Parts: sequence; structure tokens; C-alpha cells
Amino acid sequence: MMRQRHMTLLLCSLLGSALAAPANHTPANLTYGGINFNTLAADSYKLAGLNGKFTDWLDGAYLKAGLPLKAGAAKGQTLGAALDIRKAELKAAKGDARDRLARETAVWAHAFIKKVVPRFSLERGFEFASLATNGERQCLLQSVVIAGLLERAGLDAGLVMVWKSQEGQESNLGHVTSVLRLPGGAGDLEVDASEPTPTARHGGVLAWAAGGYRFLNARFGPGDVITSSTRADGKGMIKPTDLSFLSLNYVRSQFDYYRGERAIGGLLGTGTGKATAEGLKLSEKWLKAALTEEPNNALAAGVLGNVWRKENRNTEARAQYLKAAELYAAQGHTPAGMAANLKWASAQASVGHSALVFTPALRLFALLSAAYR
Repeated sequence: MMRQRHMTLLLCSLLGSALAAPANHTPANLTYGGINFNTLAADSYKLAGLNGKFTDWLDGAYLKAGLPLKAGAAKGQTLGAALDIRKAELKAAKGDARDRLARETAVWAHAFIKKVVPRFSLERGFEFASLATNGERQCLLQSVVIAGLLERAGLDAGLVMVWKSQEGQESNLGHVTSVLRLPGGAGDLEVDASEPTPTARHGGVLAWAAGGYRFLNARFGPGDVITSSTRADGKGMIKPTDLSFLSLNYVRSQFDYYRGERAIGGLLGTGTGKATAEGLKLSEKWLKAALTEEPNNALAAGVLGNVWRKENRNTEARAQYLKAAELYAAQGHTPAGMAANLKWASAQASVGHSALVFTPALRLFALLSAAYR
């Protein structure tokens, strides 16, 4: 067991050093009512065969909710108008007062989403269409909406992946949260509608830092403010201002990832109770789309290997796990599930070598696998 663990850690270190991270990054602009927000929503509506605009639905929900952004607002004031007024108020505010108003806006956004979309659904809640038709939400969608509302109010907000919850439970990037950057420079706030309180303290996040996507350990100060983060690979500290949120490509990729993970009859057997041949093909289609949009989406890369393994396409599954391992290693952490997949790939190392195209890093894996069997 210790020798296998040592091999996995050594492999991940060597694979990580073999990869060059892309140099440029732009965090997603998800402003409510903006072109990116509207396109994401329209894509979901089109897949569901649903007519209309999501912003029209949410505007109507705001008017019905009885939860105005500002107490005493004029009757019939639209959501967009309320956010634009708050933007002007934030611009006029100074110092601590501006931070307090930013936090107040985040608290309202958290309460508003939970009220107008009361149900949580892992299976379909990631679709804008499900939110509008069934009142169902999920971590990715609720985070996009919250970030969009905050951005429309003129605040700096975005998304990060979560790999360690506020209870300390680790996952394979199993959650998404929105993050607000306080305008005064004090740090960041996680605004997570999956939690009962407006601000969360998820200890492990994946965000852009030091030239690539990195697994980070967040450090919190008073008021749940993230004051700094340390890289999970032990290679230094990250200031909040040196951390950037997920790109638009990554956000798009996550929507398609969930479409693959939750495809009817797909990998998880959603809606059928078991995987079917047609469903697995759907999972493959969406996961490949996710990787086309964001090749650095390590979660999508690993889960595509799971689909092929379920189809007994073991040679392809093994090669895909190795590609995913390169991504995780470069980003600084290998989750337990990925480590288990690597162990399986090691056991398969003697099968079908001639069918694989080996990079130098993968040749190294084959040598290490042979040495530790």
C-alpha cells in the first residue's frame, strides 16, 4: 500500500512538472442580462425545447417574491433596475461602507435565489430551463445566477470549483460556489446557496492562480473573508488579488460536464436506474464537448475514462485516466477517486500497450507501474 501510494505521488509530481500551463486567462463575465449570461440560458432553453427568455422569468419571479434588493423600493421596480440602482450606490459609497453594502447585496442574492428556486436537484438542477419550469437548482446554476446578479450590481464576482467542503470533506471537484471580491480589498467571500448561511467557508477550491488552474487551501479571517490561500502542492501562498475565477470556457465546460454525468441512462443511470448503451454514448458526447471547451477540466477528463471503462473499452479508459492524471498533477492535487483510477490503470498496464500513443510522461508512468507491481 505504501509503495503504491509512493508511486502515485511520485508520478503526479513528475507529470505535473512535464506540463506547461497556458499563460492567458480571463475570468468569465456573467453579468445578469449580458451576452454571456443570456447565451448560457438560451442554450439550456433550446435543449429543453422551451420558448422565452430566462431573464423574463427571473424578472417576474423577483416581482412576485416580495424580497426587494432595497427596502422601500418603488412598487413594480424590475430586477434589472434594482441592480442598476445598487450599482450606483456602490459606486458612491466609500471605504468600509462600500464593503458593507457589497456584503448586503450578496446576502440578498443568497436569500433571493433560495426563495424563488426552493428545490435542489442534482439530476436536472444545472439547467436554466429546470430552474424556470420546475423550481429546481443545483450548485453550478445557482452560482452562475448569484455571480451574474452581483456583477450587474457592479461588483467583482465569479465562480470557483470546490474540492474540500467547510466540514473538511474532500471530493473530486464535486461542488461549485460563487465568490464575491470585496471592493475594499479585504478579501473574498464564498456566496453559496447550498448552505443555510449566506457566506460559506469551503476550505479547498480550484481557481486560476500562478499561471494555471490550481488546487488551493483557503485561509479565513473574521466575517468568513478569505484573506489568502496556499497551494495544495505546497508551492507557496496566493493573495486574493492574485486569484482569478473560472473562465467562460470553464463555466461552459461544466454545464456540458453535468449534461454528460447526468445524461438519461448515462454513466450514473439517471432516469433509468442503470446505464444503457445509448445513455453512455450521450455521456461520452457531452464529456467530449466539455473537454473541447476547456481542455484543463480535469474532472471531465477523468469521468470520460469512467464512461469508457463502463463500456469495457479498457485500453481507451486507461489512456484517458493517464491524461486526466496529468491535469490533476499540474493543478496540484490528485483526489482519492483519481488515485484509485490510476491504480486500476497500473494493473492494466500490460494490456494493449501497442494501441496507446505514449507521451514521455506516459512512458514514465508505464515504467513506474512495472516497477511497483
